[in-house]
Amino acid sequence: MNSVILVSIVMTLVAAATPILLAALGELVVEKSGVLNLGVEGMMLCGAVAGFAVAYGTGSTGLGLAAAALAGIATAMVFAVLTLSLTANQVATGLALTIFGIGASSLIGAGFVGRTIERLGPVFPEALAGHPWLRVVFGHDVMVYLSLALVLAVSLFLRRTRPGLILRAVGENDQSAHAIGYPVIGIRYAAIAFGGALAGLGGAYFSLALTPMWADRLTAGRGWIALALVVFAAWRPGRLLLGAYLFGAVMTLELQAKAAGIAWLAPEVLAMAPYLATIVVLTMMSLRRGAGRLDAPACLGKAFTAS
Repeated sequence: MNSVILVSIVMTLVAAATPILLAALGELVVEKSGVLNLGVEGMMLCGAVAGFAVAYGTGSTGLGLAAAALAGIATAMVFAVLTLSLTANQVATGLALTIFGIGASSLIGAGFVGRTIERLGPVFPEALAGHPWLRVVFGHDVMVYLSLALVLAVSLFLRRTRPGLILRAVGENDQSAHAIGYPVIGIRYAAIAFGGALAGLGGAYFSLALTPMWADRLTAGRGWIALALVVFAAWRPGRLLLGAYLFGAVMTLELQAKAAGIAWLAPEVLAMAPYLATIVVLTMMSLRRGAGRLDAPACLGKAFTAS
């Protein structure tokens, strides 16, 4: 019985960490290019409602995931046009994008509230996915394995490839990158599109896998945790994976405590545990005399004008 509970906890942890990992990984690439997009929560919600609507209408979770990625890209492009082409303030535009995503998802999803779809199932056959212990490795859906593969791919891309080096150069010194002929704006557009796609997929994971139904503000602020996670990871994909699963563990403890019926902790305290953990982690990093800030791209959040 204890082993069954342990396996269940691990499975819940992985599922809770996956959407945060996807959204944070996309934001990491965006910030590596020198752009700060605070609209992750809005993009996740747009991806969540688009994915659910398409999956509900077609009966295909695969089409739902594709629609979520496209919705995330479309929402991100609004941010990109405003900040890159029109040089609007990135912080204000990102916050506006989150507000837009909350409103748009509520409007589009109004007709889907309470409706359910078939949950995104495991990739491997039942003989492996249903085994008491093997399901820890083989019992996950495609998005879990995709998120892990993307961590490795992004890490190799940023460290070992020429395009990754160019992306980092644009984030560190956009004027120098422009002077030697690199298309700074084009590179940043591509990075923002990639971040939007992953944020959309992260949002869709809520409506297609975690809770295969639609409810208003389904992501419950996880986009803000993803933003904090990038800072916590010091803009490194490997640390991002560790941080996502750490926050996943905090969320799992919250769920397990509620299931166990712990009476001396109010439900509201348990619900805010992941956000309290985020504040504690960021405070601890701030007390390290800015050690984490040394890894931030030098041009992060700064508007680029060719000169």
